[in-house]
Amino acid sequence: MKIIYKLINKVNKLILPRYAKKDPTKLKKYQQAILAYRYFILIRSLD
Repeated sequence: MKIIYKLINKVNKLILPRYAKKDPTKLKKYQQAILAYRYFILIRSLD
């Protein structure tokens, strides 16, 4: 399962936008959802 999350994480890095340098409270709802999804996949790939 960890291999799948690592693969998804690599795809996310290429496709999805980065919001790391922005304040999460000032992002729009869909941007917050993308940020949360990227965080979820990243944490799963590191476990």
